[in-house]
Amino acid sequence: MTATDGAPLLSPLIKPPILVVEDLRVTFQIHGAKALHAVDGVSFEVRGGETVGIVGESGSGRSVTSLAILGLLPARGVTISGSIKLDGEELIGKSEREMQDIRGRRAAMVFQDPMSSLNPVLTVGRQITETIRRHQKVDRNRAKVRAAELLERVGIPEPVRRLKSYPHQLSGGMRQRVMIAIALATEPALLIADEPTTALDVTIQAQVLDLLRGLVTESGTALIMITHDLGVVAGMCNHVNVMYSGRIVETGQRYALFGSPRHHYTRGLLASVPRLDGSQTRLQPIPGSPSDVIAWADGCAFSPRCPAVTDECLGSPPELVTSEINTRVRCVNPAPPTDTTWEPR
Repeated sequence: MTATDGAPLLSPLIKPPILVVEDLRVTFQIHGAKALHAVDGVSFEVRGGETVGIVGESGSGRSVTSLAILGLLPARGVTISGSIKLDGEELIGKSEREMQDIRGRRAAMVFQDPMSSLNPVLTVGRQITETIRRHQKVDRNRAKVRAAELLERVGIPEPVRRLKSYPHQLSGGMRQRVMIAIALATEPALLIADEPTTALDVTIQAQVLDLLRGLVTESGTALIMITHDLGVVAGMCNHVNVMYSGRIVETGQRYALFGSPRHHYTRGLLASVPRLDGSQTRLQPIPGSPSDVIAWADGCAFSPRCPAVTDECLGSPPELVTSEINTRVRCVNPAPPTDTTWEPR
């Protein structure tokens, strides 16, 4: 079922998106230096109870996108255009005071490094209760009770005692759980997790991911998962956006995208991941580095590293077009589709 312009019509049973990002552009400009287009025309949406992954190497624009959504980019030297709507309300152009009311109450973020994100001279309880009292009209005692409930919810033992602990007294996994507790203090509709399992051992990674997965299922929170770990994406995300040099180069449902990736960058990312089933003799890294790019105005930014580059890849920038498997790919010479039906193990 489609609209008159060819766009698919939403079923009345499908919830409207909580977050809609359209043609987001973020440009950094330093006096005397060339402008840097960190995010260049990114569009996606997230619904309640859905997890959307943003994947790519460092420098692809993933974290800048998340910081732009929450209004955490510096005011000077940065130009932001496009549209970011949270529950239909436009966020671009809002003042810092207005964004402070939105951050924590309606949208929250779990940052990559909890040790540098938490204040080392304040107790865990103080940092959680500050968030609660900033956005909810409760007294100090009620805020402490709520803080202990949050710590218990994220799986921290002896939550009342841990309220008096400082960040350095907690393990890395417990600090990350505290960050999640702070983010959930006011039950936001949107949660952004930026590399939430970095520097954690495998067991703790699994516990943190199970916690996030459960929160999305139980509370209907919209979750954006920013990561370079395709294993996390395969197990967590409903929809996947692959970013390169500030643009989305491939996007689609995880089964379709993992089963038959069409962009050569996506295939390179998957080939770089070790496999445990014995089907892979050696890793196949993507040649070059993320700095080996050309401007999108001159063609495909990935062409200097692409194994299938042709003359057609240079000149006009490629557009996102729908493939045979209903993913969208930004490539004039995409890889052929495969017959693989991918399912998580």
